[in-house]
Amino acid sequence: MVTATPALAHTGQHHFSGFATGFSHPLGGMDHVLAMVSVGLFAAMLGGRAVWLVPASFIVMMLAGGVLGIAGAEIPAFEVGIAASIIVLGMLITIGKQLAAALATALVGFFAVFHGYAHGVEIPAGSTGLTYSIGFALASLALHLFGLAAGMSVLRQGQAVRLSGAAITLAGLWVAFV
Repeated sequence: MVTATPALAHTGQHHFSGFATGFSHPLGGMDHVLAMVSVGLFAAMLGGRAVWLVPASFIVMMLAGGVLGIAGAEIPAFEVGIAASIIVLGMLITIGKQLAAALATALVGFFAVFHGYAHGVEIPAGSTGLTYSIGFALASLALHLFGLAAGMSVLRQGQAVRLSGAAITLAGLWVAFV
């Protein structure tokens, strides 16, 4: 019994570093994956400066939301904000709505606070906020880059990006109501 390892049967108790736990968090939920990839698709669709401004805004504001969550601040109904981010971004991609870079940056930054807050309130005991935050920021960036690359590769194929947006919107509605 002295040499036995824990069964790890309890949700939320991990024996990973704060970085590894933070990195795996955005990858473990469909809501986060959909939103992060949508940000990249949206940025690719907008083009120009939005290609880097939109994902950068999301990462910065997500980190701010993470600080709020780790600090114990209350953001009521943050899950609604997460679902809304998927639905709204999916709809904007579907209709091909071209927004000014500043407006697109503000919009994704607003939604990012909810995602960051969710990451922050779910920090496992024993993890440091810094390494955990770096982990979820890098995983989110990787998902943004995936969406950006996918968007750039299919932009020449016309309807593919819009069909992706429609699929994201439907998935967002599923997240919101199931």
